[in-house]
Amino acid sequence: METQRSKTNVESPESPTHSSPNTSNTPTPPLQTQIISTPPDIPIEIVSEEEMALIESALTLATTRFSTQLHKNARSIHSISVLSKRGCIISDMEDYGGKNKNKQQQKRFKVNESLLYRFRRKRGLFVTDITASEWCEKQTELNFRHGKPTASKAMQAGKARHEVLEKEVIRRVKVQIETDEDVWALKVLNFIRGVNQLLFDGLTRELPIIGFAHGVWMVGVIDEIRMPLEGTERNLTLVETKTRSQAGFPRDPQRRNGRLQLMCYKYLWDNLITDRFPYKQFLNFFSLNPNHILCEDIRENTAKSGFPAQTLNELLRYHQTTCSMLPLAHEQMLLRYESQRDHSLIGEDLFEFDSDWVRSQIKCSLEFWQGERDATYISDDERWKCNYCPHASKCPINTKSEDDTLSIEKK
Repeated sequence: METQRSKTNVESPESPTHSSPNTSNTPTPPLQTQIISTPPDIPIEIVSEEEMALIESALTLATTRFSTQLHKNARSIHSISVLSKRGCIISDMEDYGGKNKNKQQQKRFKVNESLLYRFRRKRGLFVTDITASEWCEKQTELNFRHGKPTASKAMQAGKARHEVLEKEVIRRVKVQIETDEDVWALKVLNFIRGVNQLLFDGLTRELPIIGFAHGVWMVGVIDEIRMPLEGTERNLTLVETKTRSQAGFPRDPQRRNGRLQLMCYKYLWDNLITDRFPYKQFLNFFSLNPNHILCEDIRENTAKSGFPAQTLNELLRYHQTTCSMLPLAHEQMLLRYESQRDHSLIGEDLFEFDSDWVRSQIKCSLEFWQGERDATYISDDERWKCNYCPHASKCPINTKSEDDTLSIEKK
């Protein structure tokens, strides 16, 4: 039976309208738009990026399991981490051909079986994927194998708080998207709007960012960006707000994880400003048609914003102009910790950007995501994390005998 692609409804953040200075041949700096109302006869279902990623992951995993049933004599999938360095696969391939052919087949097998390829090739790797694997690679793997658990009350409270903070500076409107080009166009549109708000008001929140680093496309949503409107200092400050059910600062591993998240954002931001965004590579990688006519809602939205775009290519030109107007992120970043109970400030962690450290962390994480090695386990001094892990009862580090546990690779 032939199926048709259904329309997907998503939200687009919107900020107050500002006037724009006149320019000559340069595209007009992006302005904010009025609310676009959704036709009342069309049902709307909002799906977040994380929820959509989980849906795609579930479908991919289901397809893999079905395929496995057709090959009962082949390796059963007990783990979705790649098998790139396992001797049995290498020896089997060597029996059938030369070394060059074997290397090509092995590389292709590794890429096709990696978590990055199976679950993120259509959407890019999330910055939160990097931080999740830094917290515990095995937990990240088990999330894909057994499914991510239902959000806890603490996670729901944190999400609700972020929505409140976002509404303080941004209004959300609903638009309908119909194609992959529309999906990425909406990210670009929201980025341009957010930057416009930052330049005029000195503050924006929930800013989507698309970046290319270490040969991998990455996406993220920056919690908050501040930029001084007066004085000579123009470098912007990246801010992340974390909510806590307990009073007092979190442990060092939690603070380290939060710092990594902000450093990844600065790393992507600065690359976006200093390096020319590889638009052609972006279009080719995600199989996007630059001349595709965008959906009506997005076209109307761009026109009202002051940078009318009919196609994805036209919108990307405004994106290029917008990036050229931006300063680098400040070397200092800010982690804020709030109480979930009354939103009072617990404390702030102001820290310096460490370029070498964040590069090494991203590189280490990509080794796992790209299937160059199996998932590692947390170190002994961080085993307390297992008390909060929903997969603790299934994790080999907790189910192995004491002698076996000693042989497990530790992170």
